[in-house]
Amino acid sequence: MSDIATLATVLFAMIGGAIRVSTPFLFVSLGECVTEKAGRINLGLEGTLVLGAMAAYMVAYETGDPWLGVLAAGCAGLILGVMHATLCSLPRVNDVAIGIALMSFGTGLAFFFGKPYIQPQAPRLPSVELGGWIGNAQLAEALTINPLFFIGVALAFFLRWAFDNTRYGLLLRMAGDSVAASRAMGVSVDGVRLAATAAGGFLSGIGGAFLSLYYPGSWNEALSSGQGLMAVALVIFARWDPQRCFYAAMLFGAAGALGPALQSVGIVKGYYFFNAAPYILTLLIMIGAGRDGKAARAMPSELGVQR
Repeated sequence: MSDIATLATVLFAMIGGAIRVSTPFLFVSLGECVTEKAGRINLGLEGTLVLGAMAAYMVAYETGDPWLGVLAAGCAGLILGVMHATLCSLPRVNDVAIGIALMSFGTGLAFFFGKPYIQPQAPRLPSVELGGWIGNAQLAEALTINPLFFIGVALAFFLRWAFDNTRYGLLLRMAGDSVAASRAMGVSVDGVRLAATAAGGFLSGIGGAFLSLYYPGSWNEALSSGQGLMAVALVIFARWDPQRCFYAAMLFGAAGALGPALQSVGIVKGYYFFNAAPYILTLLIMIGAGRDGKAARAMPSELGVQR
């Protein structure tokens, strides 16, 4: 294989891999973006992602309908989101501590109820083939895309528009920037944050459904690999902008697809190092965010308020 052909193969494999790997990041980051815009941080989305993956797989296996599994995953995430919002509305309660507790709760719940479903094969979500024109079976396979990716992209642009142009977007941003102003307008801050955290949990649960019903397309206890926690760094990197969350998710997805793309052309030296690229990127983003004044100015003001 020539150098140009090798480069093209790696490039197409990375594009296809980035789309697949980025989809859970996209849904979880959009969910966290909605939650944090309302002034609440939810570090429990790793548990939401895992529980959503298990719920989706279980329902898809029992009913034979993977889209019912996606709905079940969203509902599981919504329930955890409501729990998080309800507990955080209590006086002298720390959002971060509650998030960590619910992360353990969601993960433990998924492991307990998911054990019977590790071996059975549930129906997978369908896909859209965009690479048939290439004439290369391997590259055509790389460009086979799940509809959830398109839904996530549309949702990212819709949320950006909604935050800036709708009354609900204004109420959400107001709750995240100034509790005093929200109360002066007669708005229930706890109610807004409950709705935002529930919506964020719903989206994160759908991200889990993608993992178990499409890529990698199975249920096991090591399915998430920390993607729920990395999504928090992704939101900071995107400066709480849903549209930028899409671009950042694609960047994380490309980093995660780098190792398999190189392996597809026979480059196996340093494979495990390249597989660690998303974690290295997360570390660099967190370090950079701590030094970036623009990120600090973009942060919803109430996230830094001790309640």
